[in-house]
Amino acid sequence: MDTVKFEDVKETGLEVLPPSTSDGEEITFHGSIYRIRKMSDFAFVLIRTAREIVQTVYDKPVADEHGLNIDDYAEGDIVIVKGVTKHEERSKRGYDIVLYGMEKLGGITGEAPLVINKKQVDTSLSQLLDVRSYSLRNQYERSIFLIQEAIAKAFREHLQAEGFVEIHTPKIVSGNAEGGAEVFDLKYFDKDAFLSQSPQFYKQAMVGVFERVYEVGPVFRAEKHDTSRHLNEYTGLDFEMGFIKSYKDIINIEMGFFRHINEVLERDYPDAIKELNLKLPNVDEFAVITFTEAKELLKEKCKYNVKADVHDFEPEEEKKLCEWFKKNKKIDYVFVTEYPSDKRPFYAKDDDTNPGYSLSFDCLFRGLEITTGGQRINDYKEQVDKMVARGMNPDDFEDFLLIHKTGMPPHGGLGIGLERLTAQLIGFDNVRRCCLYPRDINRLRP
Repeated sequence: MDTVKFEDVKETGLEVLPPSTSDGEEITFHGSIYRIRKMSDFAFVLIRTAREIVQTVYDKPVADEHGLNIDDYAEGDIVIVKGVTKHEERSKRGYDIVLYGMEKLGGITGEAPLVINKKQVDTSLSQLLDVRSYSLRNQYERSIFLIQEAIAKAFREHLQAEGFVEIHTPKIVSGNAEGGAEVFDLKYFDKDAFLSQSPQFYKQAMVGVFERVYEVGPVFRAEKHDTSRHLNEYTGLDFEMGFIKSYKDIINIEMGFFRHINEVLERDYPDAIKELNLKLPNVDEFAVITFTEAKELLKEKCKYNVKADVHDFEPEEEKKLCEWFKKNKKIDYVFVTEYPSDKRPFYAKDDDTNPGYSLSFDCLFRGLEITTGGQRINDYKEQVDKMVARGMNPDDFEDFLLIHKTGMPPHGGLGIGLERLTAQLIGFDNVRRCCLYPRDINRLRP
């Protein structure tokens, strides 16, 4: 048995090439051959590393001197690359890498399922998803998930700076938070159980412990839809906060998060922004409009035929509303507040001054709802009365009602779908583009 001091352990980790250096300096790094562009007596060899595509130069005289033959290698080969620097002002690093050695560690067996070394992969979405582990090696496709990483990073950074504690709640539960039948049921030993629709009950409970909490985790919805907006498993960005004065406190925290997304992207992800031609939204201003006012605006300003007695928005209405604010106010984020109570969950607090309406909101972004949130009921009697009024049995919610019995501050929160937010930010019309391995009514693999 060997005894090793921690100081002796060397981990290579993620290699990031320096921005500039002098001529003739040796550089060794690893990756896979993304593309070989052969000329008459030299070639450009593009190496896909963990974060970027690095262009190297195969110069035949230099290669011959070291016994390197580019014909021994193919696109897709996994390699360790050795080269020397040569000053080049047109390069973003200030130098080219002239190859003198490569060690092959692996490669493609048979024929590749797709051509991935173009700007974008020329195939259907279905084929992209069928061979997902390979299609994501395309730089454009890979950049989507760097943007998604930036969003999750911004969420954590912003909420931690605002005093939130990260929590991790169960995904196998005995009941469902949203009500209805759209849950995946499973056998849990000798009991009936479900996959969690939401961390709602748990994050409310943790407000009584930590006051401000958030979670990044999977959410499961057994809805039999087949639209470009929905997934049956997605990643939820949830937070809940106590001692709020109104639901506007929640909106302000969310807008701070949206601002921080822009900051993180500009700070840490300029290459992904450029690759996707990403247009960052306006985060200096946002709109807050009640549900009733929004319906009137659609009718009067947008000349949209609003249906009577409808207590929610149609997808086309969300789109029209966002288009109006973008055109007339240059606003990207529209918060629609005070939805009719009968369209909100049983834990949503009603407006005492406006019967029939709730202290809740949705955030619409570029034509689509990306957030549902609002103030929750914190009084025990009020919560029980609302359950009974909806035909629910409070005895079925004993664990949840314990937080109300033992005292809760005014509180509220929201949930955001990470994949949907990513798609809207990039400008995709299908949320599946922004899910590594989508799960929907038709797809259970890969």
